[in-house]
Amino acid sequence: MTTVVAVRKGGQVALAADTQVTFGDTRLSHAQEANRKVFHLDDAEGRSLFAAAGSVAHFPALRHALAAMPKDELKLRGKDEIYRTFLKLHPMLKESFFLQTKEEEHDPYESSQFSLMLANASGIYGVYSYREVFEFKQFWSIGSGRSFALGAMHAVYAKARSARDVAEAGIAAGCEFDRNSAGPADVFTLKLKVSS
Repeated sequence: MTTVVAVRKGGQVALAADTQVTFGDTRLSHAQEANRKVFHLDDAEGRSLFAAAGSVAHFPALRHALAAMPKDELKLRGKDEIYRTFLKLHPMLKESFFLQTKEEEHDPYESSQFSLMLANASGIYGVYSYREVFEFKQFWSIGSGRSFALGAMHAVYAKARSARDVAEAGIAAGCEFDRNSAGPADVFTLKLKVSS
């Protein structure tokens, strides 16, 4: 799978991801292909960064579907706006990108089949398979390396100088200990509107 981290600290947000892709027992390292898991998305309010965990098929589908959304519907500032945007995105993923939504028989809602981290000037957010949106005050991680990343970020957060430093610690731990994550890592930062 992957390791993706998002951090909010000192007037900055950071989003980072490893660059390894796996297909079952086979891995495709960055040396074989320039794998990018972090994508930039511009809307009327500015730039957002996002990265997903789950099937490799999510990367191009999400990138193309979000880019195809009308700019007046692409709103990513705050939990409610993100929820409404992903609610509108779900039918597009089903109809145009053939998303398979079935997980369990008794699921309360159709699944979008991915977890996603999002960072922009308003904060850091997690979007989960039933379009649940969480806003994180300090840091969070998704993917198979998340436990290692969360532990490392917890250990350094208070003493770290910047969001980037915390994100780099989280990604380094995920790449060191998770067999499905490997560097090099992509780390991007943006300024927060309001200092944390």
